[in-house]
Amino acid sequence: MRLLLISNSTNAGEAYLEHPMKQIRSFLGTAAVNAVFIPYAGVTISFDDYTGRVRDRFREIGHDITSVHELANPVEAIENAPAIIVGGGNTFHLVKMMQDQGLIEAIRNKVLQGTPYIGWSAGSNVACPSIRTTNDMPIVEPSGFNVLNLVPFQINPHYLDANPEGHAGETREMRIEEFIEANPGMFVVGLREGTMFLVEGGSIRLIGTKPARIFKKDSEPTELEPGADCSFLLYEPGLNNLVFH
Repeated sequence: MRLLLISNSTNAGEAYLEHPMKQIRSFLGTAAVNAVFIPYAGVTISFDDYTGRVRDRFREIGHDITSVHELANPVEAIENAPAIIVGGGNTFHLVKMMQDQGLIEAIRNKVLQGTPYIGWSAGSNVACPSIRTTNDMPIVEPSGFNVLNLVPFQINPHYLDANPEGHAGETREMRIEEFIEANPGMFVVGLREGTMFLVEGGSIRLIGTKPARIFKKDSEPTELEPGADCSFLLYEPGLNNLVFH
């Protein structure tokens, strides 16, 4: 199984998809790939415009995309996809439409067979067991929160340490601590902007310019530096067997 799970599409002051382009090119390889794109996280941008924006960037690196919204049979498109790309936006909207189109099981099965998967923001959220660590507002109601379960831990994309002056509400870390209190044994990774996970060959590596923050109940949060081998995240906590395909 091969995954590229990216925290965010755009760093401040950079062009769209600029910071992960080198890794996306390397991940897909030099032979031209026409990947299947899922634009369903887009809400305030049309699927046509979203697809065009991503297509333009992918063509710059010698690849192309076809969006599922352009096709009569999205499940068949996934079953025949040489690569699958899931864009960011609203995670709840993405999941509801994936469920409505019957894509959850189709994508999971295809990726477990070795098809490369790239996701950013909401697209990284849905690679986890659940979307319960998304930052997004539930603007629509999916039939459930369980998603692709490609990795056995949770990601919180766009992770921020900041507590703005005058803000009296919960910080991001406090929200994650609530999750691990209610879900003991589950790792949560605060994936900061400008970083991503590369999962392949039964291992996982942090790529980017910032460390990731790791949360688990009854443990102090820890920082993993870029380049670190994070393969321990692919083990079910408390077990000795790798739960990774």
